[in-house]
Amino acid sequence: MTLGRMDSSLDTHNIELQKQSSVLLAPPQRSENSQNTTDLEAWLPISTADRNANWKHAAFHNVTAMMGAGVLALPNAMVYLTWGPGLLMLILSWVITLFTLWQMVEMHEAVPGKRFDRYHELGQEAFGPKLGLWIVVPMQLVVEVGVDIVYMVTAGKSMQHAYNITCGDHCPLQDAIVFWIFLFAIVQLVLAQLPNFNSITAISLAAAIMSISYSTIAWIIPAHYGHTLPGGVKLLAPVSYGLPQFKPVQLQLPGGSTLQQVPDDLSYNDRLFGAFTALGTIAFAYAGHNVVLEIQSTLPSTPEEPSKLAMWRGVKFAYGVVAAGYFPVALVGYWAYGNQVTDDIITFVSRPTWLVLIANLMVVVHVIGSYQIYAMPVFDMMESTLVGRLRFKPSTPLRLITRSLYVVFTMFIAITFPFFSALLGFFGGFAFSPTTYFLPSIIWLRIYHPNRWSWSWVINWAVIVFGVVLMFVSTIGGFRSLMVEAANFHFYKN
Repeated sequence: MTLGRMDSSLDTHNIELQKQSSVLLAPPQRSENSQNTTDLEAWLPISTADRNANWKHAAFHNVTAMMGAGVLALPNAMVYLTWGPGLLMLILSWVITLFTLWQMVEMHEAVPGKRFDRYHELGQEAFGPKLGLWIVVPMQLVVEVGVDIVYMVTAGKSMQHAYNITCGDHCPLQDAIVFWIFLFAIVQLVLAQLPNFNSITAISLAAAIMSISYSTIAWIIPAHYGHTLPGGVKLLAPVSYGLPQFKPVQLQLPGGSTLQQVPDDLSYNDRLFGAFTALGTIAFAYAGHNVVLEIQSTLPSTPEEPSKLAMWRGVKFAYGVVAAGYFPVALVGYWAYGNQVTDDIITFVSRPTWLVLIANLMVVVHVIGSYQIYAMPVFDMMESTLVGRLRFKPSTPLRLITRSLYVVFTMFIAITFPFFSALLGFFGGFAFSPTTYFLPSIIWLRIYHPNRWSWSWVINWAVIVFGVVLMFVSTIGGFRSLMVEAANFHFYKN
């Protein structure tokens, strides 16, 4: 089956145009023969001067990027979608995002002799040098900054839970989520000074291993204990798979135990918008598209063996790992506890305490690496703009200041809005749906121009419609959840 034909308008003039920029969104046009350009490329986080990675590096970078802590919220997403729609959404999301990720890998070298190392460069090729930037860069920034904010919250809550498990009867920092987010930010301030993708290879590998490990723990515990919580803790009601009538709330107590309370019954609107938020939670789980070109840029490429071969091999491995993690966590967690499971399955089970402690620490190690994976393209945009357009000199102090400011910014937002599930739903709908579900298909249609009503044309438009609908409903649900959470939250207080 032919998926499309190459557009004859991709001439030398358009290839050169894609390197141009718009105000403060991307680096300015660069001269291919300039020594300054060569030095700048070697200094930037996404460096074309060092393409020595292989498919294994691509595999664990993709696992780290895709398999995030959002997997722990998938059982709770099933609560509001129930078995049929929930399972269908999980399968559709896996298939569609694998398809659009394949498109991204293929389009990395859509023009012979040219590699699109950044998402916005591919957007420029499709939409033009200015419009492409304004379409892609804002959405990509929202995704990458949004992920880093969510991971700040995730790390803070995981460290807080680990502390509550081990602190005994005296826990002065039991509710100090601000402190734990601040502690994680200190770690990121140090790691943010690592220069580029290749320099975080070991961290990314450790993060990938941790994500696989805690995802396995997240479904093994409910699979072992069935419809009961570990430690003899009883559920509030018999397990049910209908739409939830109430929303259990867990309070952390000294020693790490939890107490469940039941607030007012959920209304029709609560369940409806809960389903919308659940769609965003699932969308958030598939985020690798936003850094896939940057990861592929680290691979060598020759006419005999283009980079897409190694990259696609790594992607297939990563998606196999994702399936082995996501589906058991979502389905086993929902099977075990039905509509009572909360937005973090590991926190919900709470026991065995030693295993839950290990799982929380694994989550922290994973988000340490994932934060850097998503921060690197942001660092690249900031530094290339400062050096290429504003004429700052490439230097260690410049890197230290800009990257430290970014970490502080994400920490401030995380401390302001430490709402895990609401952030997942909002960012999943508002930013992840466009860049993951339908923007790759739009770019594919713009670059290859498949014949109208051909299989390629029909499939891509079906994906686009699905993604647009997902974007609207999940953004609405996530925004409402943020407002509900914020209404009862005392900002900057424990």
